[in-house]
Amino acid sequence: MEHAIERSSSGSSPQANVVEASRPLRWLGRGWADLKRAAKPSLLMGAWTATFGLALMMVAWRYAHLAPALLGGFLLVAPFIAIVFYALSQQIERGESVDGALALFAWRRNSQQIALWGLALALALILWERIAAILFALVHDGPVVAAGSLSYVTTVFGGGPLFLAAFFGIGGLLALLVFAFGVVTAPMLLDRDVDVVTAALTSLQCCLRNPGTALVWAGLIAALTLVGFLTMMVGLLVVFPLLGHASWHAYRDLVR
Repeated sequence: MEHAIERSSSGSSPQANVVEASRPLRWLGRGWADLKRAAKPSLLMGAWTATFGLALMMVAWRYAHLAPALLGGFLLVAPFIAIVFYALSQQIERGESVDGALALFAWRRNSQQIALWGLALALALILWERIAAILFALVHDGPVVAAGSLSYVTTVFGGGPLFLAAFFGIGGLLALLVFAFGVVTAPMLLDRDVDVVTAALTSLQCCLRNPGTALVWAGLIAALTLVGFLTMMVGLLVVFPLLGHASWHAYRDLVR
């Protein structure tokens, strides 16, 4: 039975709702509706993101030691970049005209706290880059190799089960922490007059109260993002705006 979802004013203290595990599919549906309503600015931002992601992939392909940091970092900072989609969905929700230029600068409403959240994501990226570099150095004794070369493949997948467990285990744990503390943080900072600590703790509360829903949502994000990577980032032209708009509706359902 779905719990009633109440909407509160921006000045009230945010609280986590309990929602059904199937709700992420509805978020995607609503996100798709918003994407169609704001097709031009959404797809333009999606194209920029896809181009940026392709550039990172090309660098990662050439410099193996940077691959985990660049591609993993792309996922870590994506919620911050997606603020423009949150703003577009907010405009649609309010019945306002879609204004891409206004959405692009929506972060100014709570710029200090949004900047602090961006700093936190940047620190997480730096931490992952250092961890990945150390792990890579432990199993690769020689000059930096191209990510597409046989030497790289041998280094990564020939490092043994302990290396693979450490590499993907630590990376997955960091991604899980960023997701838990950030699933609704950026849209909340855009929508309410709250500080970044309050937003991040509310995000964690949402995941703790909805573990099944959070796992389903994280899985959908990972699967759709993988589609973008497997299509040489072309798929991100649509996937990234879709997830951005859907994340706004996730925030609306999860927080009252």
